[in-house]
Amino acid sequence: MQKYGVNELRRMFLEFFESKDHLAMKSFSLVPHNDNSLLLINAGMAPLKPYFTGQEIPPRRRVCTCQKCIRTGDIENIGKTARHGTFFEMLGNFSFGDYFKTESLHWSWEFLTQVVGLDPDRLYPSIYLDDEEAFKIWNEEIGVPAERIFRFGREDNFWEHGAGPCGPCSEIYYDRGEKYGCGKPDCTVGCECDRYIEVWNNVFSQFENDGHGNYTELAQKNIDTGMGLERLAVVVQDVDSLFTIDTNKALLDRVCQLAGKEYQKDYETDVSLRIVTDHIKSCTFMISDGIMPSNEGRGYVLRRLLRRAARHGRKLGIEGKFLANLSDTVIALSKDGYPELEEKKVMIFKVLTEEEDKFNKTIDQGLAILSDMEEEMRKSGSDTLSGADAFKLYDTYGFPLDLTKEILEERSFQVDEEGFAACMKEQKEKARKARKTTNYMGADVTVYQSIDPAVTTKFVGYDHLVHDSAITVLTTEDEIVEALTDGQRGTILVEETPFYGTMGGQQADTGVIVSENGEFTVEDTIHLQGGKVGHVGVMTKGMFKTGDTVTLKVDEENRALTARNHSATHLLHKALRTVLGDHVEQAGSLVTRDRLRFDFTHFSAMTPEEIRQVEEIVNKEIHAGLSVVTDEMSLEDAKKTGAMALFGEKYGETVRVVRMGDFSTELCGGTHVANTSSISSFKILSEAGIAAGVRRIEALTSDGLMAHYAETEKELHEAAAAAKTTPGALTAKIEAMLEEIKALHSENEKLKSKLAKEAMGDVMDQVQEVKGVKVLAVRADGVDMNGLRNLGDQLKEKLGEGVIVIASVLDGKVNLMATATDGAQKAGAHAGNLIKAIAGLVGGGGGGRPNMAQAGGKNPAGVDEALAKVAETVESQVR
Repeated sequence: MQKYGVNELRRMFLEFFESKDHLAMKSFSLVPHNDNSLLLINAGMAPLKPYFTGQEIPPRRRVCTCQKCIRTGDIENIGKTARHGTFFEMLGNFSFGDYFKTESLHWSWEFLTQVVGLDPDRLYPSIYLDDEEAFKIWNEEIGVPAERIFRFGREDNFWEHGAGPCGPCSEIYYDRGEKYGCGKPDCTVGCECDRYIEVWNNVFSQFENDGHGNYTELAQKNIDTGMGLERLAVVVQDVDSLFTIDTNKALLDRVCQLAGKEYQKDYETDVSLRIVTDHIKSCTFMISDGIMPSNEGRGYVLRRLLRRAARHGRKLGIEGKFLANLSDTVIALSKDGYPELEEKKVMIFKVLTEEEDKFNKTIDQGLAILSDMEEEMRKSGSDTLSGADAFKLYDTYGFPLDLTKEILEERSFQVDEEGFAACMKEQKEKARKARKTTNYMGADVTVYQSIDPAVTTKFVGYDHLVHDSAITVLTTEDEIVEALTDGQRGTILVEETPFYGTMGGQQADTGVIVSENGEFTVEDTIHLQGGKVGHVGVMTKGMFKTGDTVTLKVDEENRALTARNHSATHLLHKALRTVLGDHVEQAGSLVTRDRLRFDFTHFSAMTPEEIRQVEEIVNKEIHAGLSVVTDEMSLEDAKKTGAMALFGEKYGETVRVVRMGDFSTELCGGTHVANTSSISSFKILSEAGIAAGVRRIEALTSDGLMAHYAETEKELHEAAAAAKTTPGALTAKIEAMLEEIKALHSENEKLKSKLAKEAMGDVMDQVQEVKGVKVLAVRADGVDMNGLRNLGDQLKEKLGEGVIVIASVLDGKVNLMATATDGAQKAGAHAGNLIKAIAGLVGGGGGGRPNMAQAGGKNPAGVDEALAKVAETVESQVR
């Protein structure tokens, strides 16, 4: 059998399936696209999920890939054995509702036996227990003897992940011979030793699991296969492990050369050699896909791998920085299948070198501190490093927790991981509370202040809405990076931009930045210190790196609508000066795609007639179709043209003068329409004062105005429908309804008064005389305060002179009302003080004038006691 290399095997696989009408697709990025369930692509089918679920239509129904993958679930074991690696390549052929089991199994067999040349007698298929269809294909069609076909249960040979498509699978094992075996007499397929190695897995997606263990047959059956390229190479090259196949061995040899060490002479040395070899490969591929080292998510995975590699390089005695040097070897060995590595070489080296620099600066201090901590633990007889100490190493010296764990494990110590997690949580909460830090200038500290002051941006958006330019700087929300990748939020700076940054009241342009490598949605455009323009948004696809040439596309509709509203402010400014006088100056504005706001100096509210006149003038100039002409000139020449400068605005030596026919001439840096007719129409919605001598107009034009009219029309129709009439007859209907409401209200008040009177009954026999003043304190439940006042008036007529107090309980609350006639007041009675004296007994408070007072309370149980206290209180008031 020929011992093909990794790069040859990859090419052979893709070419074989291309001959079977498959589309050979490039490996997808390690960064999952629109898939929050994964941090990194960890299987060949992971990026193809949308094709399997039907969310997206595949480019062809037969596809094959060689997909780069990263798995870090067992990072602790990497290096300790030669079986584990974080980076691997997955070969796969896929069918989306096209071929099924027969073709899939036949082609697997054909590729392994005829193309690669594996001995058919050393290949052993496995199938799911009940999959008779697969058994027949292997046994009757392909000719594998029944005793060489293994039936396994659900755990081994049925693929499912909760609800969704699932199905049985058929794996192919290769017997590597006794030298790799455990020597036990019962050693066969499924044994844990290294003799029988699983090479290929064919998954038959033929059922849908509803999540409760109920299976239905899928109308569209899919094939999803996976074969580890490195595993296939282990078999074909007849080597002992992943680390001794041609490409990985060449990389391992390079590590040995740098370290001056030999492989397979000393276990501890081998562990470090394998870690450096595996991790540098993963790091190179991750950075090539735009993943940058950080303290969270996939950036943290990268940082962990980088720092682990750097530390084990030191353990091996490698002098100075070495990661970029090794990465060069990775690129040379893998560029055959992944040309993007060569394209991104400069960036990869830069990121590796900077990160290694950072780590080198802190590792010596960190190791010294860790030694002191170990000494303390030994003295105290403890074998566990506290969470607080582990966190200090992480926070101050940049040691990822697993690095601390690994170093301590080598010395038989452990770490309090729960304590570490608690410290991490506390720090995140503190950071959240103290998010707004400021620098010595009093400004908010942002990532933008770290940008090289020499970087500037030229604005070319007056003449272009689409423009190509080179990326000069990329940032995430908190650091400058070499690349931005799928799903990341960040800011892009370029040499020349057509995007207008928020300035002079005009809101920013939005749009997209694209290249063949990625797409970024621009949500905001901002001006930064030193003539820089930042495009803020999110990478929606792929990746950008510093130095890439990209195409910047401004959202044309957003720009056009904003320009219409901006040009309208110029017409409005001149119209206000015409109607109100030359004292009018612009004091601020806000121009968006939807509306405009204009602040101006004026000392009284505009009359409806003045508003109408201003609207009329602006609309007249819109309909006149004035040409809008922009010229650049010196400030002196601009003043000679009579251009209005904005109050308090600073202007440079060269200014832009915007002229609208002979009507308006202003200095302005914003974007405008070419002709006023584009504005279509103008309407003032409101005019109000916002400060002493400053008024504000809110207005609409073009699409914004039409949307407003549509909304108003909708409200009018809804109101008419609610009133059961037509919009034309709505006013008359409302007037009739108001008359009806007035009549019903009057009738309601009479009924309430009558009911209150009846509820109280005849109470004149309850009148007491206190020092010659008649006092009546009664209860009438279910009456509101208005009703109590009416009752009071009626009782006064019957009583003549005196004091009346009425209490009522309504909906669990107490109302109290007291009234005193002129004669009673002359004798010393005071309704306000009386209410104050008794309101506390019903859990409330109140007061009022000498002749009339009221109170509310929350304690109905105190009503009788409060009424009983009335006579006593009046007695204390009357002289």
